[in-house]
Amino acid sequence: MINISKILLDGALLSILSSILLIVILWINPRLFLQDYPDEIQAVVPPKTDLEKRQSLIAGIPFLLLLFAVPFISTLILKRQSVEMISFFSLFFNAFGVAFFFNLVDLLVLDWLLFCYITPGFLVIPGTDGMEAYKDYGYHFRAFLIGTVLSIAAGLVIAGLLEFL
Repeated sequence: MINISKILLDGALLSILSSILLIVILWINPRLFLQDYPDEIQAVVPPKTDLEKRQSLIAGIPFLLLLFAVPFISTLILKRQSVEMISFFSLFFNAFGVAFFFNLVDLLVLDWLLFCYITPGFLVIPGTDGMEAYKDYGYHFRAFLIGTVLSIAAGLVIAGLLEFL
C-alpha cells in the first residue's frame, strides 16, 4: 500500500519545518553550518570556535531529530491506520519518500534557489563575499546524492523498526 498523497503531505510538512529551522539557524550564524559550505569557502575562513561547535551541536540535534521523527511518525501512522498487513516495502517507501521529499526541496529551494541563485547576505560568511563557490550548483547536487543515500538508509531503518511494533 503506497499512499503518494500522504508522502507528499508529510514530506511538505517536514520540508516546511526543516527549512524554517535551517533558515533561522543560518540567520543567527551561518558558521554553525560551516561544514556544509563548499570547501573553497571553508578554506578561507577560520575554523569554528569552541562556542560555535557547541552551538552547532545544540542546533543540529533538533534538526536531525526532525529529519528522522517526521518520516518515522508518518510511517507509524500509515501502519496503524492500515486495516490489513502492510509490507516492509510500503513502510520503507513511505519513510524514504517523506525524507526524500525534503532532500529534493533542500536541493531545489534552499541550495539552488536561495544559496546559489539569490545568495542573501545572511548566508554569506564574513570574508567570503563574492566567492564563486556560492554559485557551485554541482556541489549541492553532490550533497543531494548523499542525501538520497541517507534517505534510503532512514527508510530502511524506520521500516525495520516498525516491522517489530
